[in-house]
Amino acid sequence: MLTIGQLSQATGVKVPTIRYYEQIGLLPEPDRSEGNRRLYDRATRDRLAFVRHSRDLGFSLDSIRELLCLSDEPGRSCEAVDDIARRQLAEVDARISRLEALRGELQRMLGHCSNGTIAECRVIEVLGNHGLCAEDHSGAGSDRL
Repeated sequence: MLTIGQLSQATGVKVPTIRYYEQIGLLPEPDRSEGNRRLYDRATRDRLAFVRHSRDLGFSLDSIRELLCLSDEPGRSCEAVDDIARRQLAEVDARISRLEALRGELQRMLGHCSNGTIAECRVIEVLGNHGLCAEDHSGAGSDRL
């Protein structure tokens, strides 16, 4: 059995996050020691590692919940799992497209900069007037990777 600190070290998930995952039902309620310390078994460690890896791949908590439910039925077809992974891939592709558009716009801004004074700075000018941008990328920067 592992304490919450040992589980944190074993999985790389911070203690407050482990507690949060318990609170929202991604992890089962842990056993308790006589001193009321949380105790975790190997199955919980493996489940938390699954959650961590899924988060690293960008899956939402709702998708992870779906995947965990599906993984509890090993005899079932994996079609539903594939659908969730396809949705995640589409999200990643969309983010990449938005980031590529942002890169292009930043390169364009810098390419038009004459390295003069701030009063003549193309970067400042474009940042102050979205109409000077080549593409509409509003909201693209709100996706933090």
